[in-house]
Amino acid sequence: MPDAATLAKLEAAVAKNWEKQVAFLADLVRFPSVRGKEGPCQDWIARQFAARGWDVDRYTLSELDGTHPKWSPVMDTDYSQAVQVVATVRAQQPGGRSLILQGHVDVVPEGPVEMWQVPAYDPAIRDGWMNGRGANDMKSGVAAMIFAMDAVRDAGLTPRGDIYVQTVTEEECTGNGALSTLCRGYRADACLIPEPTGEAITRGHVGVMWFRLKLRGVPVHVMEAQKGTNAILSAFRIIEELQALTARINERARSHPVFKAVENPVKFNPGKIRGGDWASSTPAWCEVDCRIGLLPGTPLAEARAEVEAAVAAAAKSDAFLANSPPEVIWNGFQADGLYIEPDSEAERVLAAAHTQVFGAPPRVRLSTGVNDTRFYYNDFGIPSICYGAAGFGSHAFDERVDLESVKRTTLSIAAFITDWCGAAPG
Repeated sequence: MPDAATLAKLEAAVAKNWEKQVAFLADLVRFPSVRGKEGPCQDWIARQFAARGWDVDRYTLSELDGTHPKWSPVMDTDYSQAVQVVATVRAQQPGGRSLILQGHVDVVPEGPVEMWQVPAYDPAIRDGWMNGRGANDMKSGVAAMIFAMDAVRDAGLTPRGDIYVQTVTEEECTGNGALSTLCRGYRADACLIPEPTGEAITRGHVGVMWFRLKLRGVPVHVMEAQKGTNAILSAFRIIEELQALTARINERARSHPVFKAVENPVKFNPGKIRGGDWASSTPAWCEVDCRIGLLPGTPLAEARAEVEAAVAAAAKSDAFLANSPPEVIWNGFQADGLYIEPDSEAERVLAAAHTQVFGAPPRVRLSTGVNDTRFYYNDFGIPSICYGAAGFGSHAFDERVDLESVKRTTLSIAAFITDWCGAAPG
């Protein structure tokens, strides 16, 4: 861990840059970087990286062939607009360990704007909390990792290992942004992703799969609805069976070696529905976009087969669907679960840095959501840590982040960088 004098220099540097960091985070929040519209935010970040003297690689996901086995299927988006940014910071005095710092800039839609107390892209600050879609998940982490690098520099230190500072998209829907950086050749001795974990280290997470249900019906005038079928009502039957499947999986989870400690870790959500053409006609079609979790250790193919079997079983109870079965289209997340074995060297170094800053060891958590560390750890064998600030309301109205927590985790990350990579006087 850094000695007391070095930590004091880092702390002074974080404090010196704090107003700039808050302004930087506010600028990030002002970008409505929902899926397909992340480009302006990413271009701004690329300019911020270049202004620091870092070598910048800006590319789009359309430049990759998407043949990696963990590449998730994509629908309804144009990858020629999906911008990724990687900055390379070369060690001036090599000899230390390399590091990836990675965060995502994509955010989920804000929903009905009138339901926010403060507009979704207005980074208003109240009582030490910054408001805004993405303020917590995870633009606060992006700002923290960048300004941790600034703190190391302004403390008069240069890392002795190469560092890759990456901002990606697609984290909220496929993970293809993070995977693309690895396919492009960016590797390191460790990876830190500062998602908003509440100042805890994420030990593991469930897997996630997205799929679209496509149902058909027989349209008739509603005055003789009994002669037709209603695809929207048929979808309800499928959803009920998938809820029952989820309950069965969670019952099995009670004996899972890791997630038995979490109540009902697998979640199912029918998140988006559309269907029908006319209020006085029984709907001839319905589509439901769904998300379901899976436990670490469950192969994706096995989890998909279980979903498909549940859909088929429900369809048999519907007179029309029994002969015109629903389609299950796998799109978006096809993400494995993750469990990171404790006590890696990278985790020990980060835990020591956190303890120096916070005065107590970090908590460890299991997540019922998914993050990008799965690629680094599961598929490329890179020691990985998901750790960041405390906040509220990810994917919800009135999302916000605790700025004091951001400040302290920025210092933790700066201390981690100097210890993990080694640091020489700059």
